[in-house]
Amino acid sequence: MKEIIGYINTIVPDKFTKLTSFIKISPGELAVVVSIILLMILLNWFMRRPLLKRVKIYLYMHRKNILYRILYQHINSIIRPFRLIITLFLLKYAITTITITKTLDTLFFGLYWLFFFWLIYEIVKFLLYTMLAAKIKRQKSARMELYILFLNITKVIITFLLIILVMSHMGIDLTALITSLGIGGAILGLSAKDTLTNFFDSIRIISEDAFRQGDWIETKDIEGFVIEIGLTATKIRTFDNALVTVPNTKIVNDYIKNWTRRMMGRRIKFHIRIKYTNDITEIERVLYEIHNMLHSHPDIVNENKIRYLKHMKRIYETGLFNLDDKYGVRRTLLVYLDEIDIYSMNILIYAFSISVNWEEWLRVKQDVIKRIIKIIDDSKLELAVPLNEILLYESTKKVS
Repeated sequence: MKEIIGYINTIVPDKFTKLTSFIKISPGELAVVVSIILLMILLNWFMRRPLLKRVKIYLYMHRKNILYRILYQHINSIIRPFRLIITLFLLKYAITTITITKTLDTLFFGLYWLFFFWLIYEIVKFLLYTMLAAKIKRQKSARMELYILFLNITKVIITFLLIILVMSHMGIDLTALITSLGIGGAILGLSAKDTLTNFFDSIRIISEDAFRQGDWIETKDIEGFVIEIGLTATKIRTFDNALVTVPNTKIVNDYIKNWTRRMMGRRIKFHIRIKYTNDITEIERVLYEIHNMLHSHPDIVNENKIRYLKHMKRIYETGLFNLDDKYGVRRTLLVYLDEIDIYSMNILIYAFSISVNWEEWLRVKQDVIKRIIKIIDDSKLELAVPLNEILLYESTKKVS
């Protein structure tokens, strides 16, 4: 490079040399710097436009392969840090042609490693998402929060390594620094106690598998869908569409209702109030007819609709665990004369819809109520409503 700069200086006119002397740079150095900057701009354009476009076309043509399909979605994120590394290399080369200071050298060193670790992180993220997508394609249970936790831990490790490398490059004695941070480290540890507790509680949440990302959970203070299980906090989207961030320590030490962990059966429970009657035979007939209606209803759970458990009958019979409780299956179906109230006799309706989806459950419940009303209307029984009676007594005393 020095030979090129020297050759350019010899062929450049003296007038131009005098002009460049004001910025304390020779014509050869200026020509080299401008050439490198133009090359840097050209490479940036090439990697952002023609190269990226061709790569995307190739990946799209092979999108049936899950690896290519995921790479198509992440190719921008992967190429960006790679492009910045090349840009930084050319920029440093252009600046060192003129001058270089210790501050600039440290800055470039830090940026090199920052972009390099960024590239590693994007590659790790791509590989994790590929593994996750492959697992989902095979219809296996995939825990998204495990992948997010691994990515968050990767961020922490990368940040720590970057700080160590930059400090080491600056000539700081890390051993002496760690030794001198004895008391300060203890103070820092005490101040970060809650953060560390929340971090270990996030691992506890994932290991206990109390809930997963996307689950509908309810605690003493909050109810909603789990959006993210982070390193120190869990984000929950409530039903009024608010995003609530709860420290992991608070959520792990409270009871948790997980409404998502049920495979079949969302409860339908209510009472039908009928007027008092002495016709026990008619009551028994109506109860029998309602029970048969529920048993034959296509959207109500009964014994005939959970045959999927038969292939696990051996495990079920060993008594190691109850499959209904483990997987969230409810099959109870009850229709009984349950209460004698002040103004009515109450029939208990207790059943479970097959679907656990809220809207579908409402549809099934509505249909059950309509059918029961039809059965009552076709019978001799009548629905009861509270009435207030005012009795007026006429005086029979005669006035003489």
